[in-house]
Amino acid sequence: MRDLTYPPIIYTALAGFKLLGQRIQMTGTEHVPRTGGVLLAYNHIGYVDFVYGGLAAHPSKRLVRFMAKRELFDHPAVGPLMRSLHHIEVDRASGEKSLDVALDYLKSGEAVGIFPEATISRAMELKDFKTGAVRIAAEAGVPLVPVILWGTQRMMTKDHPRDFRRGKTIALTVGEPMHPTGENAAAENAELKSRMSAMLDQTIAAYPADEQPPGSWWLPQRHGGSAPTLAEAKLLDAEELRERARKRAAKRAAARGD
Repeated sequence: MRDLTYPPIIYTALAGFKLLGQRIQMTGTEHVPRTGGVLLAYNHIGYVDFVYGGLAAHPSKRLVRFMAKRELFDHPAVGPLMRSLHHIEVDRASGEKSLDVALDYLKSGEAVGIFPEATISRAMELKDFKTGAVRIAAEAGVPLVPVILWGTQRMMTKDHPRDFRRGKTIALTVGEPMHPTGENAAAENAELKSRMSAMLDQTIAAYPADEQPPGSWWLPQRHGGSAPTLAEAKLLDAEELRERARKRAAKRAAARGD
């Protein structure tokens, strides 16, 4: 797989992180194998997660091919870039094609990134996981490495204005690999979520206290923050889906001249 775009993008991003005065706090990166197929499973808290998520594999000199929603590939500017980086387009209405591409990548020795929650968590907690991560890893016969991101939500996430002011800490915690067999995908999925939940608590606890004072909107309520609870976030997600459906219906009606 030829990568003419990815290396310069990485070095541009690293330069950008320095310009923003960001401190990148990483632990456990030795768990990412240097060779062979590997599936990295990330929590999802912000729109720039895939930009920073690749850092987990940078010490192992790996390039991560992220599974990302089709809308990004449809964008006139972002789409060509996503394709040039060999990321994987995911159509939520029909995911079989993306599954096949991910399996081909993994079997050919690539590192692939997946977000088991599928969408951003407004609660900054782990939402319910889809079983795709454990099923893909099992079918490809590759290790599944859990990764927690923290701090990216402070830059760009749902319901809050963008904030690219200098001096933020971005934290990544990489866990020990799992080796799913697919014999009990539900149990393996529950184990993945349990491991990542513990890693999330650990990452929040290690994050600079002066950057997340009590009441911070980006901090889960059980950690003293004011983010919505998972139940509250679920209601907000449902309202967002209804609003999207309403807009699509209105657009179709306008096209018909109703």
